[in-house]
Amino acid sequence: MDAAYTSLATRPWTAVRMVDVAAAAGVSRQTLYNEFGSKDGLARALVRREADGFLAGVDRVLADRTGADADRLAGVAEWIVRAARANVLVRALVTGCWSERLPSGRPVRGLSAGAAGVAQRRADEGVPGASELVELVRVRVEEGVGVPGEVVVRVAVSWVVAPGAGGVGEVVRRLL
Repeated sequence: MDAAYTSLATRPWTAVRMVDVAAAAGVSRQTLYNEFGSKDGLARALVRREADGFLAGVDRVLADRTGADADRLAGVAEWIVRAARANVLVRALVTGCWSERLPSGRPVRGLSAGAAGVAQRRADEGVPGASELVELVRVRVEEGVGVPGEVVVRVAVSWVVAPGAGGVGEVVRRLL
């Protein structure tokens, strides 16, 4: 999946070829097909991996209990913005804005993955849409800090779409 993600830096997903991903990963093309079933299956697994990594980052921020709750909430907002700026797939997941350069991560109707790989089975569980991802983060914030988290998440998402002067963490701290 790293090879597939790296390919996105130089070409749109429609131009990414399984044979090139396999060569970059040092595996056979057949191995990719065995693991993911198809290019669509690889796309779903890649997007799912990035969504899971993003949520794991939220969990890491919330697990750090060394600061005040306001600092943890600001940290979540800063993580959302930082992750979305660093990763085009996370940005698309958070905003719901998918360019034609990116794989959608959504299953193509009528196609069965046909792969039994762990990554593919996880991907076939579904990729969260933007509103679902916001909800997943909101719930984590509320469970981790014990305060309503929707405003924090929505401020961070708005910062991803239209960055403001200064840092999003300071805005969150002022709101609290």
